[in-house]
Formats: sequence, structure tokens, C-alpha cells
Amino acid sequence: MKSKTKISKQTEKKSNTELVETIINAKKQEAWLEVASILSGPRRARICMNLEDINKKSKEGETVVIPGKVLSQGELTKKIKVIALNFSDKAKEKLLSSKCQIAYIQEEIKSNPSGKGVKVLK
Repeated sequence: MKSKTKISKQTEKKSNTELVETIINAKKQEAWLEVASILSGPRRARICMNLEDINKKSKEGETVVIPGKVLSQGELTKKIKVIALNFSDKAKEKLLSSKCQIAYIQEEIKSNPSGKGVKVLK
């Protein structure tokens, strides 16, 4: 796990204001520190996950966080809440058609600062 100082230094190099804001908000909450450390790293280290992988790694009714982008390959058969930095258009369509909830990391940090019931997928 990275220190908060290292996360801050890496965040200074970022130019995407939405990403920087998300990292800063995540860093303030102890439960979201792991997400902040992944997002503050290089872009190539960020996680991109297909729906089929999310389906394999999650259980019915769970809340999962993907610190990166959700991609559309595969199907999601479980009703879960998916929280991510970004969603591809097709992935968003598939998630909504399968009655899953979707949210962005920044929104979830504000509504659930304690990170209760949240599982980070890597």
C-alpha cells in the first residue's frame, strides 16, 4: 500500500481533473485508500475488467469496485452494484439491461465514505 504522501505526489502529474478529484476524495477516507493508490499510479497499471470477469469474481447482491474501466465482453448474470472510474458505452447498456446498479467511484465515496460492504476487484 502506498503512503498518502506518495499518492499526493503521483496525483500532481495527472491532468484529468475528474480523476484527480476522485483520488483526493478517496485518499481522505481510510476505506478507499487502496482505490486511491491504484488510481494514482500509471494509467497502464489501472484495471480494465470485462463483464465476464466481474461475473466470475463476484457473488449475488455484492457491491464491487473496479478502480479503472468496465468493458463489455461477456454477460453479467448476477444482480450486483458495480462501481468504477469509467464504463464503456456497451458495458453500461448491458449492466442496465441486466438490472444491475452502476455508480462512479466519486459518487460512491460521497454516499458511502466508510466503504461498508464494498469489495475491490483487481
